[in-house]
Amino acid sequence: MDINIVLGVIAFFLFLAVVAGVRVVNQVERGIVFRFGRAQQQIRQPGLRFLIPGVDRMRKVNVQIVTMPIPTQEGITRDNVSVRVDAVAYFRVQDPMRAAIEVQNYLFAVEQVAQTSLRSIIGKSELDDLLTNREELNRGLALMIDSPALGWGIHIDRVEIKDVQLPEAMKRSIARQAEAERERRSRVIVADGELQAASKLADASGIMAQTPGALQLRLLQTVVEVAAEKNSTLIMPLPVELLRFFERATQNAAPAEPATVGSERVRPERPERPALAEEEAVPELPAQRSESDAALESGQKPGDLPLTR
Repeated sequence: MDINIVLGVIAFFLFLAVVAGVRVVNQVERGIVFRFGRAQQQIRQPGLRFLIPGVDRMRKVNVQIVTMPIPTQEGITRDNVSVRVDAVAYFRVQDPMRAAIEVQNYLFAVEQVAQTSLRSIIGKSELDDLLTNREELNRGLALMIDSPALGWGIHIDRVEIKDVQLPEAMKRSIARQAEAERERRSRVIVADGELQAASKLADASGIMAQTPGALQLRLLQTVVEVAAEKNSTLIMPLPVELLRFFERATQNAAPAEPATVGSERVRPERPERPALAEEEAVPELPAQRSESDAALESGQKPGDLPLTR
């Protein structure tokens, strides 16, 4: 009787030991077994696993992709603009053994590396790169975080910059710049349209010049369009043939070039001006003679003239 009790007690303790040594590893986990404090090289795969009670200890490592938001980091860009940038990192454990042994808390370690890398990217980049060239910055940021994380058995899938916060003055400046760029593009489009329209009109005018009837039909079409509107304007179309007649008459009436004899031009003789029938008599004014002239005529010298006060 006493033997049965002892065997029962032994069986009970064996059952408890078996139950205590059973571990379940989920599909998204890998198990690292430490026996007497030393890690075993064999990694426990998902399923039911048995450990030696009191001897083995298991640490489970999640191998799913982890989404870790990077807190907002404030920095100054290379062109001296103060910005606030936040991002998000996606990574997973590639080597569970290293993630469990090489680093105490790989989640905290990756977060700290991501923050310092983001501040470094802000200082090396310009504002235009942060706003328009995020794809290249994301790749560079992922490489900066992945370099130390590989030693911990962690692979960085990708890093994406979420938001770039700018000062209000810089936002207004960027808005004015964007408006000026849109205005420039609209003017270029309008100028191109006018250039194409002018080219088409030149081609159409050449075709109409070769076909006189086409110009007349175009004139009649314009008259019909204007007459369709409700207005009091009366249009009297002028025949195109009449305009062509005046054009030819003007060309025929152009002055001819003077004829040339040899190498000299012969100018046309001008008609002589007819002489006046009666020439106008111009009355002669009596000449006023001075005292010196009178003295000379009388034979006196100019010095003999009496002085007058």
